[in-house]
Amino acid sequence: MLKIVLALCLTLPMGFAAEEAGFTPLFDGKTLNGWKLVGGHGPGYVVQDNKIVCPAEGGGNLFTEKEFGNFVFRFEFVLTAGANNGIGIRAPYEGDAAYQGMEIQILDDGDQVYKGQIRPEQYHGSVYDVIPARTGYRKPLGEWNEEEIVANGRRIKVTLNGVIILDADLDIVKEPKVLAHHPGLARPAGHIGFLGHGSHVEFRNIRVKELP
Repeated sequence: MLKIVLALCLTLPMGFAAEEAGFTPLFDGKTLNGWKLVGGHGPGYVVQDNKIVCPAEGGGNLFTEKEFGNFVFRFEFVLTAGANNGIGIRAPYEGDAAYQGMEIQILDDGDQVYKGQIRPEQYHGSVYDVIPARTGYRKPLGEWNEEEIVANGRRIKVTLNGVIILDADLDIVKEPKVLAHHPGLARPAGHIGFLGHGSHVEFRNIRVKELP
């Protein structure tokens, strides 16, 4: 049995893992079928070597065409110096996904450009502008990171390289100004997307499991 598993892993293209029970791939490694670019600029997002790449001169929001409510979203990413992206969840096509939905921050927050410039709730893995994540668990630049985002009812959990960096109930957010600024916190479902901000970031092994 072990030999069969090893043989399977050796024949998989880079960026793809053996099937996980209940998970569905969201990226075929060759095209952006099943995705929709909203507000793109430059080349938007491109496919290279079984990866979805946001070039430095590209970006915009690349959303799944399908909507998801409760789910486990797994992917791998690699950053360049100062890179800034995000994972939109339960987001609509219209408006700013970080506010009309939610954004889980993807950021090289250790870069000098951010020193003294960002708040705790803007660091990597945070529910952007709302709930801060634990820091210090990203791998060095150029190395692939594994991340999992679980949205289950009002609970949002983010695991980075095997470490839970955020596990929060959205109902802990009580401040009227925050709730007014982030109506997306109340959305039960929406699109998952990559939210590019004009820096080079690469993604691969993108899959999802829907929860009841």
